[in-house]
Amino acid sequence: MNEILTFALLSFTSFFTLINPLGTMPIFMTMTTDLDHKSRVKTAKKAVIVAFITIVIFAFSGQLLFNFFGISVNSFRIVGGVIFFLMGMDMLQARLGKVKVKESEVKKYVNDISITPLAIPMICGPGAITNAIVLMEDASGVGQIIILFASIFVVLLLTYLILISSTKIIKFLGETGNNVMMRLMGLIVMVIAVEFFFSGLKPIILDILNH
Repeated sequence: MNEILTFALLSFTSFFTLINPLGTMPIFMTMTTDLDHKSRVKTAKKAVIVAFITIVIFAFSGQLLFNFFGISVNSFRIVGGVIFFLMGMDMLQARLGKVKVKESEVKKYVNDISITPLAIPMICGPGAITNAIVLMEDASGVGQIIILFASIFVVLLLTYLILISSTKIIKFLGETGNNVMMRLMGLIVMVIAVEFFFSGLKPIILDILNH
């Protein structure tokens, strides 16, 4: 019983920390400023569902996929870092806030941002994928596997609830507040991007030097 509780706590805390819904919320707010409440909810729902499916797929076959394509988690981190950096640059220059989404293009825009960058790599990033693969390998028995996926589901449900609550924050901050928030978050996202990039690059360089 203690072993199951320990595994459940480890699964929940690690995924909540790595997915970091509170960190994703400002980016979600920025990218959905010009959408109505219904479109924001739809965007959040789709992003969370795509992230859940992706994590489940990698949990079951992540290591096999990485081996099959000859790629590593470190390479995934580098790519994630580049995507984060470009997104942070746009946010820092307040470009995202100036994008006015036409009514006819709302559906396409929602589909685009809900998959990339919200679902991948913001919610379902290299950390969450790696964590799913490692915990799946550590899980002993069906009970722990069920707990693992239940933890992922609960964390993503919380992520969804946090994202849809950002609507109230957008209204409270107003346009000026959103621009200030976007620039600040852009800077933070760029710092995260650099950390992602070099945490992936360092092991690759060390591996090359060792050979």
